[in-house]
Amino acid sequence: MTHSEENYIKAIFHLGLEGVGVISTNALAERMETKPSSVTDMMRRLSEKGLVNYKKYQGVSLTDLGTKMALSIIRKHRLWEVFLVEKLDFNWDEVHEIAEQLEHIESEKLIDKLDELLNYPKFDPHGDPIPGKNGEFLERDNLLLSQLSIGSTGICVGVKDSSAVFLRFLDKNKIALGNEIKILDKEEFDNSLHILVDQRELHLSQQIANNLYVKKI
Repeated sequence: MTHSEENYIKAIFHLGLEGVGVISTNALAERMETKPSSVTDMMRRLSEKGLVNYKKYQGVSLTDLGTKMALSIIRKHRLWEVFLVEKLDFNWDEVHEIAEQLEHIESEKLIDKLDELLNYPKFDPHGDPIPGKNGEFLERDNLLLSQLSIGSTGICVGVKDSSAVFLRFLDKNKIALGNEIKILDKEEFDNSLHILVDQRELHLSQQIANNLYVKKI
């Protein structure tokens, strides 16, 4: 597979996880930042390789083989993110773009050795599950911070938005995975939150609260 084909396979998988239903060429074009006609050409190529189910005007979905390939790419990406953070001291806002390059390495032996070196991590630095060699991965029944009620407490376990600018915002406000966050109050006007994190009071917008995953305790 070419790098471009792998990127499309991964994008289809993530759109499926987001629950968009039938994945249209327009939705995929928006995700890939390209023209619908380019998506159509790629879907024909991937269909010929048995990686997607595609019929013009009816959307696209991954075949079993396509899903297997997507999970393999995601596994490599997230393992490299762990390596960059744990072994090379990169910040969590720096690793995504580098992992985007490293995920295309084909050697399965290298990735298996990397997994072993890292002691078989289950989650990446952003809290996303890392698929195992056979495609299995842990699923968490998480809530968004915005879904917690006043007086409730949750442990930060992941981020919905893993963009560098959002992660830098979290670093600036000393919000990290593992922090306990208590909802002190909610503003009726804009649904912004007053929270307590590590004995510090903060005010968060609804947009921020909608991008933090927590496990209620």
